[in-house]
Amino acid sequence: MSKFVILRDRSRTQRIRDFERTRSPIGLESMSTGIVPDVPELEITTDELDSRQLRDAERDPDVVAVAREMPTKLIEPTAKQDVTSASGVTWGVKAVGALESPVTGAGVKVAVLDTGIDASHTAFAGVTLIERDFSGHGNGDVDGHGTHCAGTVFGRDVDGLRIGVATGVTEALIGKVLGNDGSGGTDMLFKGMQWAVNNGAQVISMSLGFDFPGLVERLQEDGFPPKLAASAALEGYRMNIRMFDRLMDMFRASTPFTGGTVVVAASGNESERHVHPNFEVSVSVPAAAEGIVSVGALGEEANGLVVAPFSNTNPILSAPGVDVISAKTGGGLVSLNGTSMATPHVAGLAALWWERIEQMPIPQSPAAVVARLRANAAKDVFAPGVDILDRGAGLAKAPSPALVG
Repeated sequence: MSKFVILRDRSRTQRIRDFERTRSPIGLESMSTGIVPDVPELEITTDELDSRQLRDAERDPDVVAVAREMPTKLIEPTAKQDVTSASGVTWGVKAVGALESPVTGAGVKVAVLDTGIDASHTAFAGVTLIERDFSGHGNGDVDGHGTHCAGTVFGRDVDGLRIGVATGVTEALIGKVLGNDGSGGTDMLFKGMQWAVNNGAQVISMSLGFDFPGLVERLQEDGFPPKLAASAALEGYRMNIRMFDRLMDMFRASTPFTGGTVVVAASGNESERHVHPNFEVSVSVPAAAEGIVSVGALGEEANGLVVAPFSNTNPILSAPGVDVISAKTGGGLVSLNGTSMATPHVAGLAALWWERIEQMPIPQSPAAVVARLRANAAKDVFAPGVDILDRGAGLAKAPSPALVG
């Protein structure tokens, strides 16, 4: 028996019954039933299943997707350096235009799904933090990764340095989906996403990835021969991609009832362009799933912005991800590199665009936010030779003063 995550829509059966009840004699659905579409009733469970039980689950009309439970891990920063003194504004906050933007993310609820948060850090003074532990290790942030990411999304100034993009955010959901060692599982992640959406998150920031080698190793420990373990892990990987796609479908279907959620995720740090220019890996899961805004990492050079050598290719957007200074667990500041650091910049920008769209005479939806992020991305800030596939639509930007008012 193996552990599987099961995604159900409990409203599915009722919708089928309603359809059957309202069919016309010629087999066409009545156009005047007056039936209001049901909001999807999302349910995520984890069960030990054998092959027969797995087939039964897949035939259940309420089941949307089934996936082998897969280990996850934080996308490790490529460098770390304590910051003893700094003032002004981080280069990332300045580069994305948050400093000049008239909007701050006020009234927008964001969620960070990561290693937790150091709630006592001065960067989060005045922010209502709603914490939920899915890892079993308890709230808090031993690793520091989640604290750093949250600081970039909505952190207040620390020792005279502005580190946060959306400093008007006053309420944040902090889902600890990775344990104190930086590892977790897809069951924790899926349940964390469900919790965030159910609690009104308009933006979700995720700087983590699937641990494919970890799944292969775990299957071998369970007695699978090496080739079979690799094959089963590959199928588990595919199942989880489909699971993410279906989950995002359900989030979109819920938008008329919930207002919707923009999900932002790190593209991954597996590329090694410093070894060879063609050593590029495409966006990893979950960022590669349909409907998720994947983010690549940028660094500064004298002649313009460049794609970080570790940043995976084919992201939707890119943002500062090298020498990013943000909050450090235990107090103070630390500089990190990674697509994990780029992602919270875009999550913060999504909060700014949510606020801006609420001021505009257009429908408010995640699709509208993502469309503005893509349409307003800067393309003239890059050094010569930067590949479009590596930087996506461009450098994500905040609403400018010219767009507000």
